[in-house]
Amino acid sequence: MEVLEQVPTESELVFQAKVLCREFMYSRVTREGLSWSRVEAAPRAAPRAAPRAAPAALARAALVLLKLGDELENMRPHVYRNIAKQLNISVAMEAVVLDAFLSVATEILSLGITWGKVVAIFAVAGGLAVDCVRQECPAVVHTIEESLGEFVRKSLVPWLRRRGGWMTNH
Repeated sequence: MEVLEQVPTESELVFQAKVLCREFMYSRVTREGLSWSRVEAAPRAAPRAAPRAAPAALARAALVLLKLGDELENMRPHVYRNIAKQLNISVAMEAVVLDAFLSVATEILSLGITWGKVVAIFAVAGGLAVDCVRQECPAVVHTIEESLGEFVRKSLVPWLRRRGGWMTNH
C-alpha cells in the first residue's frame, strides 16, 4: 500500500523558508569570519501546528541549499558579494534593505521560477546578511529573513506546493 505524503501548507512552507534562510545566512556570515547569532533572527512565530517535516529532513534540505549556493557563488562570485554596494544602499535602514531585497528577488523570478533562481535568491539574502553584519547592523538580518518569508508567501508557495515543498527529491 502506498502512503501519500501531504503537501505542506502555506504556513509550513514559509516557516521552512525562514529556517533555511537563517541557516544560509549564518553559513555565509561565519564563512566570512564574522560572528552573528542565529537566535537574533529566529522566526517570530511557528505555524500553529508543528511542521510535518522532520528536523532531519529540513537539515538535509539546508545542506542541499548550501551546496547549491556554494556552486552558484563559485561560478559568479562577484554577483553575490558586496550586494549593498552593488545596489547602492545603506544596510542601516531596514526599509531600504527590505525594498532592495524584494526588488532583486522579484527581478530574479521575472522570467519564471526554477530551483536555480530560488537558490540565487537565498544567495542574495546571504550576501546582504554578510554586508549587514560587516557594517555592524546585525539586527537588519532579521528583516532579510522576514522579507524572504513574505516573498515565499506571495510568490513561491503555489510553485513549491506543486513540487511537494522544500524537502522533496528534485
